[in-house]
Amino acid sequence: MMSTDADILDELRKIRALLEPKPAAPPPPKGLSQEFIAFLKDYKVLGLAVGFIIGVYLGALVKALVTDLVLPLVQFALPPGQPINTFTAGPFGLGDFANALLTFIIVALVIFLIVKIAKRYKIE
Repeated sequence: MMSTDADILDELRKIRALLEPKPAAPPPPKGLSQEFIAFLKDYKVLGLAVGFIIGVYLGALVKALVTDLVLPLVQFALPPGQPINTFTAGPFGLGDFANALLTFIIVALVIFLIVKIAKRYKIE
């Protein structure tokens, strides 16, 4: 089947657009202060710092939640009078490990939910 002249011209325009030179990249910043500012912008260092700081305090908050609210509930399953931090299984102490494990699981779940909500609302 033969192409019409309009189809041929359309294809030639597409080829011309592909062959046109791309605009030159902006020149690299000059001077230490400008390079530093460009580094901060390119690698989004401020967002990374904010995320790290919030993560630290979120971890502390969840650890307090696990230590003060969740583990006392778990302690009902233990023999009376045995503190959760001294819970042992043979020669192994499990209280602090259980605290750290529950803290990790809750932090991971909270981060998962935050990312899921952010993706739903296209906040990335």
